[in-house]
Amino acid sequence: MATAAATPSPCPCSPSQCIKFRTPHRPYSQFSRSSPHRSCRRCHVICCAGSSPRFVAGDLKFVLHDALDLSGVDTTLAREARKEFRSQIGNLSVIERETSISINRGVDLGKTALYIAAEDDSLVSHSSVPLPVEAFIQRLDDLSMGYCSHYNSRFKSSPQTFLDSLDKYLYSRKRFHRSSPRSLLDFRSLYLHSVLTHRSGSAAMLSLIYSESLKMLRLAGLLNFDVEIFFPHDLEGLPRGYDKQKSTDSDQSHIMTSQALLVQILTDLKGAFWPFQHNHNESLFLRAAQAANCSDRSNASEERYGFQLASTKAAQYRLDRGVWTTVRLGDMRRALAACERLILLEFDLKELRDYSILLYHCGLYEQSLEYLKLYMETKISSLKGIPSDPSSIMEDDAEEKLMVRLNLILMEDGWGSPTHARNFLSNNSEPW
Repeated sequence: MATAAATPSPCPCSPSQCIKFRTPHRPYSQFSRSSPHRSCRRCHVICCAGSSPRFVAGDLKFVLHDALDLSGVDTTLAREARKEFRSQIGNLSVIERETSISINRGVDLGKTALYIAAEDDSLVSHSSVPLPVEAFIQRLDDLSMGYCSHYNSRFKSSPQTFLDSLDKYLYSRKRFHRSSPRSLLDFRSLYLHSVLTHRSGSAAMLSLIYSESLKMLRLAGLLNFDVEIFFPHDLEGLPRGYDKQKSTDSDQSHIMTSQALLVQILTDLKGAFWPFQHNHNESLFLRAAQAANCSDRSNASEERYGFQLASTKAAQYRLDRGVWTTVRLGDMRRALAACERLILLEFDLKELRDYSILLYHCGLYEQSLEYLKLYMETKISSLKGIPSDPSSIMEDDAEEKLMVRLNLILMEDGWGSPTHARNFLSNNSEPW
């Protein structure tokens, strides 16, 4: 199987000269549903001003689709959806990444979210028919236009009256609501097509629907004042619009940017389908590291350790027998897909590490080591002088133990270069 990218080469310029080059976004006047953005080709200079060199996500070779192909799963539709996702995020300029979703211009967030759903749907359903992205885009547009027919008398009213009527339309008339975090079927609230169908969604999904409604109303010439969207950080609040001229400093932390929204959508999916669901007080990486015996358990109670061990054995048992997903116990395919897309967004270096430990649990040790090395080398060059907190110290220790474990495994004859195609579903126990 193809491997990950080589280690990043040193940046040829000084930190003060480094900048992230991207194709400029199109003017807002050229944006419409009927004229989708063309894919832009980004220059392979990914150095942020004042920071150390970073990896180039577009050059990395991911594992999920190839591994599924080797196990006999047709990934044609998944690859097509991923290609469209990459095309959409290619339109994110540096400025656009930090632009509020209420005035986003560079990327069609609705389509991007639906391509995420389309890939995951093909991975799980194995259907020969793709998720009808355009049909759900039309449903999203119809939702916005439905407001016009019911509340056309409010267009000339005050901004607050206009926004109150939009809230009433979405949350009372159309009955969109926050999903319960304890619901067994809560994963449906993480996909845009399901939210449009069942009207129950996460804060990120409801914010996306709200922003797309505002966008369509603005394109129709019905919105003539600056609107911002208040993103709720609690478990029950609903996204609501407010007049930007009346905003306060406290509202700044509730503004969702285009990049932050996509990261939130994918982070929600990653957390929901992470195969190790014990101890939610710790990071996803530490949970997986504990499952791999790469983390210190000196402070763990006997009961907690027993639950972790049972959870780990259950996850491995399911993978060895071809069971990829179980209610409340994660889904390795969709967790890997979320990690790969988060890496493509070039937002957080730790996504490389989290991806690595999932590959370790899949028995893909060589690829796991390469992504872990890429993470460690880039981390060393970019985090010098930054103090560590207790949780990061635990993660640093687990990272080192995982590195040692992988190097030992690959030193064993036959594990570094397998003579047969390995896949996620085979029994890849360690050589000892």
